[in-house]
Amino acid sequence: MIFAIQINSSPYHSNGGHAAYAFVVAALAQGHQIFRVFFYHDGIYHALRHTTPPDDEANPTARWSQLAAHHNLDLVVCISAAQRRGLLCADEAHHQGKQDNDVADGFRISGLGQWVEATLMAERLVIFG
Repeated sequence: MIFAIQINSSPYHSNGGHAAYAFVVAALAQGHQIFRVFFYHDGIYHALRHTTPPDDEANPTARWSQLAAHHNLDLVVCISAAQRRGLLCADEAHHQGKQDNDVADGFRISGLGQWVEATLMAERLVIFG
C-alpha cells in the first residue's frame, strides 16, 4: 500500500508527530511505501535544523532525518507555514535578505502542490495532529 502522511502538530506540544513516526516505521517494516511526509501548520517545527533537546529526550528532527536517509523518504515542509514561523531554507533566506538555513537534513521546502500530488499518488492518506 502507498501512504501519504501529513503532520500538523509541533513535536513538543502533541504526540501527533511521534505517532506519525511510529506509523511510518511500522508501515515500512511491513513493506508498504511512503510516498511523501508533508509537514504543515506547526508540524514544520519537526524540520528545525538547530533543535537541540536535552540529552535525556528524544530528538524528533534527528529521527526523521535518519529515517529519511535510510529509506529515501520525501520529507516536505510547507513553504507558507514555514515562512510564517521563521523557518527558511538557504534559497528563501537569501531571497528574504537573511542568512540562515534552518531546514534540517532530509527535509525540503515546497508548496501545497506537493501535498496535492501526494494525495493523488497515494492509496491512503493519514493525517496526524
